[in-house]
Amino acid sequence: MNTTNWNATAFFSDLTARNKFATAHGFTFARVSGLEGFEEALQQMQSATAFVCVSDMSQGYIALANTPRTRRVKTIFLAMRHAIDDMEARLDCMENLRELFRQFMSQLILERTRLEQHCIYLDERITFNEMNEYFFSGCACAYFQIAVDTFTDLRYNADEWNDE
Repeated sequence: MNTTNWNATAFFSDLTARNKFATAHGFTFARVSGLEGFEEALQQMQSATAFVCVSDMSQGYIALANTPRTRRVKTIFLAMRHAIDDMEARLDCMENLRELFRQFMSQLILERTRLEQHCIYLDERITFNEMNEYFFSGCACAYFQIAVDTFTDLRYNADEWNDE
């Protein structure tokens, strides 16, 4: 394991494959590039009805405080197809997304403890955001974001610079 980073893609791919609820409801894992880059999920739309998608894009920053650290924010999308214009089906799908989120969080609590042993810190506040019905026609969609902090060595190293 890389002790300076956390692979959200591998983690949620594994959760999707191992989770009984996700398996029973036909959730398929896909990598995406933000909201604009749902190519892999869209290619699977003919055969799959539900998705867990991890974006390979992340926002972040470096904090220059006493303990320099890099924060990366990963976005995980959940989507489930339903009949267009069937609000009851959409509500059922949204309940399924909420339940899958809850079950994923029960594993993330364990993962958080394991990661802290390697000085990788998950922000304790993870919000679940539901998207409006027009975002992706015929799909109930939601997303959540996970902020990950890792130590960043910002000590000056003369070998990294050309001196004139």
